[in-house]
Formats: sequence, C-alpha cells, structure tokens
Amino acid sequence: MRVSQLLIPTLREVPAEAEVVSHQLLVRAGFIRKTAAGVYTYLPLALRVLKKIEKIVREEMARQGGQEILMPIIQPAELWQESSRWDVYGPELFRLKDRHGRDFCLGPTHEEIITALVRGEVSSYKQLPLLLFQIQNKYRDERRPRFGLMRGREFIMKDLYSFDMDEEGLHTSYQKMYEAYSRVYDRCGLKYRVVEADSGAIGGSDTHEFMVLAASGEATVVYCSSSNCDYAANVERANALYDQESSREEPESKREVYTPSQTTIKDVAVFLGEGREKTIKTLIYKTEDGLVAALVRGDREVNEVKLYNTLGCLQLELADAATIQDVTGAQVGYAGPVGLDMRIVADPEVNNMVNAIAGANKTGYHLVNVNPGRDFKVDTLTDIRMVQAGEPCPRCGSALDEAQGIEVGQIFKLGDKYSRALGAVYLDDKGQEQYIIMGCYGIGVTRTMAASVEQNHDQQGIIWPASIAPFQVVVIPVSTKDEAQVKMAEEIYNKLLQAGVEALIDDRPERAGVKFKDADLVGYPLRITVGSKGVKSGQAEVTERQTGETVMVPQQDIIYKVCDMLEKDV
Repeated sequence: MRVSQLLIPTLREVPAEAEVVSHQLLVRAGFIRKTAAGVYTYLPLALRVLKKIEKIVREEMARQGGQEILMPIIQPAELWQESSRWDVYGPELFRLKDRHGRDFCLGPTHEEIITALVRGEVSSYKQLPLLLFQIQNKYRDERRPRFGLMRGREFIMKDLYSFDMDEEGLHTSYQKMYEAYSRVYDRCGLKYRVVEADSGAIGGSDTHEFMVLAASGEATVVYCSSSNCDYAANVERANALYDQESSREEPESKREVYTPSQTTIKDVAVFLGEGREKTIKTLIYKTEDGLVAALVRGDREVNEVKLYNTLGCLQLELADAATIQDVTGAQVGYAGPVGLDMRIVADPEVNNMVNAIAGANKTGYHLVNVNPGRDFKVDTLTDIRMVQAGEPCPRCGSALDEAQGIEVGQIFKLGDKYSRALGAVYLDDKGQEQYIIMGCYGIGVTRTMAASVEQNHDQQGIIWPASIAPFQVVVIPVSTKDEAQVKMAEEIYNKLLQAGVEALIDDRPERAGVKFKDADLVGYPLRITVGSKGVKSGQAEVTERQTGETVMVPQQDIIYKVCDMLEKDV
C-alpha cells in the first residue's frame, strides 16, 4: 500500500478533549475520529489493528473448540425481565421501543440471548459441552464517556459462553478460556496480570480479569510481593487480612468534645492530637430499601463494590447533605454511629477499636472513647474496605504491592444463574432434567487496541507490537525527486510484499523529516530509509521503532534482516 493513497490524517497538535495517551495518539496518528461522546469512527489504520486482534482471538477460541455465531444487537426486554436484569442493569442499558410500543435494548452483553438460544436447541447431555462465541459491537450508556476507547458507549467485544453438564465441566471450560486468554494477550505482545475480580452485574461466582499493566490504567491491582505466591486482585475484590488480636486498652467513659469547623477525618485527628486510625469514618448511603451507614476505620476507604454486594441492593449512592442533616441532625462531617437509627454495616477493624473518635451527630461536636458493642450496635460485620499496598497478603501474609491496570478481558463462572432463570435444561443419562451450567468470557477488542497504545508509546508516538501493527514496515525514500532512491525503495517494497511482509511505502513528495515524524507517530515496528549514500553503497537503513536502533543492511539482505527482526519465516 502507498501512503499517498491511504487515509492517514495525522495531526501535530494534541486534541483538547483527549485525556489519556491512547486517546491523544490514536486521534493524532489518524486512527480514530469522534462521532459523538463515547462513539468513534475507525479509520483504515485502526481497522487493520482491530482485524488483527480479532484474528488472534478467533484462532485461540477455535483452538479450544469455540464455534462462532452472530447474535442480534437489538434484544427484547422480555428476556431481560426473565433474568431479572432489566432493572438491575440500570441506566447504562440503552432502552428503546419499536413502533408498537414493545420494549427493547441495545445489547451490552448477551447472556439472555445465548441462554434462550441454547434453551431451544439443546436437550440432551450428548450435546454438551458447548462453546459459542461472537465478535460484535456492544452498547452501554455510560454516564460520563471518557478516555477515548477506554470507556465508550459503543465498542467491539468478543463474548464466549460455555455450556456444561456440571461444575466439573464448567471448571474445564473456565481453564480452557483462562489459557486461551493468556495466549491472546501473549500474541498481542502485551504485559498483563490475571487478577481476582468482582462479577458485577454479570453475576456468578469465580471471576478473573486480565489487566494490561500501564501507569495510566484506571483500575488498581494489588498483588503479592512474594515470588512463591500468585495472589493478585482488583482492589474492588481484594480481601483484607485482619488482625485477630484485640487492643489491650481499657474502655473509658464516652464524652462529647467541641470540634468547631473540623469536618474531615484528617482535621479531627489533628485537632484532637490522634492518628486517623483512631477515628471511625461514618458514611451514609441511599438504597432502594432505605438508608445504610457504612463504618470503616478513619485511615481506610469504603469499598462500594463490597458494600453493594453485602447489601444485595439495586442502587447505592452517597446520601446528600439535606438527607444527612435530616437523619443525624447535623451538618456533613459530624455523622457517627452512636444513636444512629438505621442499618449499620461495619468493617471488622471497627469492631476491634477501643476508645475511638466518632461524629456526635451534632454540628461542631465529636465523641471520644466510643466503643462498639457498648455504645452502638453493628447489624452486619463484614469486609467493606479498600485494600492498600503494604498490607499483608490474605493468602500468605507477605506485603502487597500495587500497580495500575487496564481491564481488557474477564472470565466468569455463572453456574445456573441464567439457565435457572430462563429454564435452560438438558436430560442427563438417566433421563432426568438438569440445569445447564454456564460460564461467560469477554475480551474488549477496541479496549485491547487502546491498552496496547497506553503500554507501548513514547514522546514521538505509538510503538505497535509487530503482531497487531497496522503495517509491519514502512519504506521511505528520502527524496522522491531522486529516481535512484525511488527505484531502490520500490524494489525493496515489492520484495517485502512478495515475502509476505505487510509493508507500506511513503511515496509522498514531502520532506524526509515529515515522513519520519509520521512514521514514528503511527508506530510502524520497522522503518527502512533509502537515501543518496545508501543508493551509492547498495545499502538501506533499517530502524527499529521500539529501541531506535539503526543498522545499515545490503539491499540483497534486507528481506532476511526484516523477517529476522519481525521473527517471521521467509
């Protein structure tokens, strides 16, 4: 392909709305253009990358016995109502009506559709196990679409669903997908970590996320620092290890102290000359079943995913100032558990506190020497806090490390959650009806492309891994006015094509500097430069994008050198 014939509208300036590196570079390098908030058009280079990722995904799904199908994007509400997710999924679900007033949604995922399909087609244990997958656009009405392709309203995803006779079969299917996903990301040239995760609105039991490690990742991952332990988890899911020993401090009499204008944990602790770990943080949440108070130690943060799962609610949001004033009688910053008339959920650390500091439910006042059990009753005691780096690993006790990651894939054990709700059964070898046991497995194709850019870039632009680069090599004649340079560049270009190398020739009548900048911005793995000195010596300059290393290679050896650098057979 010739650059002069390709739509590659590169930009020199960073787009004002682009917040993260992948968004900035994919726009600047001419890969994507914004159509609406969270909705993008994929230009030729982007589509080539996406097709390569899809090809890798298809090959690895097929290797494990996956069969590709294609399901409708528009889904009838009745199926979502059967699974009880029509309300659970919330405002992220794109809902619409047809001309007859019938409710539909745009598919954010396809558990209902695939379960209904299998319900109608599978009746015997002899038809199981079954692995069905598709690669398709998905739709989620994000409240705040951001970070380009990282959090959009429309995106491309591969979703596979496994159907087995029992939990043992599900475990086998789950392991197959675990291995397949690892190979997918290995082949895409990404550095990643597999972590325990929360299942969210999908539901089910065990689930793992595949996280591409990148400083700009919006997810925080904690993992064990010990080389003998493989524990890793998204902080939303990470379990805390609690000290079982109680304080030997003797409880003292509770008393009220004046704390004017001290409305934050930090301010109160400093004002009273204590550490934040001596305070109780009381957060009041609204749910569809009423108000709930969540208590954690003052130096901790409430993990709202854990709290949501504990409560089993459909909606969870922090109470507003007016509600807090109404139920506590105080302004924000003075809420505490003593005398609070609502359900109280506390982290186990709170239950072990002695002579703690808490809000007095009175503006300008706090209580000291507050003791759980004596001064207030906890309704639910469970892990509801964020785990932090430096804490002990819940598996082996070593210190936890922390990293930022981008979720690019997730696998779930669903069990009979959907088959029971939608009546998907099979007859076993004794003729008895059994619910089909399911798993689901997703890969964000567009997100994988963006994550690769987040992980592989420098100040000049993108650095694509060769396996998913839009083109593997760009050939650049320094001057298109020099016939000898053009001839040599064309010869090299044609031989590369004959050898099966995905090559591009920059035949534009631009200055060499412009071509080099565009090549670095787009991120071709290799650049072959043909200049006047090279023509005279019969050599071309081969530059590796990732390292910046340059070597002079005789023209007759170019193909072998390029294939060797790309680890490709000639």
